[in-house]
Amino acid sequence: MLLAAAYGLASIVCFIAYAIDKSAAIGRRRRIPERTLLLIGLAFGWPGGWLAQRWLRHKSIKTSFLVKFWLTAALNLLAAGGLLVCL
Repeated sequence: MLLAAAYGLASIVCFIAYAIDKSAAIGRRRRIPERTLLLIGLAFGWPGGWLAQRWLRHKSIKTSFLVKFWLTAALNLLAAGGLLVCL
């Protein structure tokens, strides 16, 4: 239950971060660093990042970012699986 809440909350935060970054890109304002987006994704937020990539069409083409994104998602899933095994 706690793990599901962590994914839910972090996904919302990650989605919002992608939306802010997309808005900044359009308005030619200061952007959120890719590293920050990836770290939020690693910290249980990757489902929200994936949803933002699809709905907002943001960070969905740049191959180098996508490789890092899916790597952090895989690392997160491995860590979450490890947590579940330990419990």
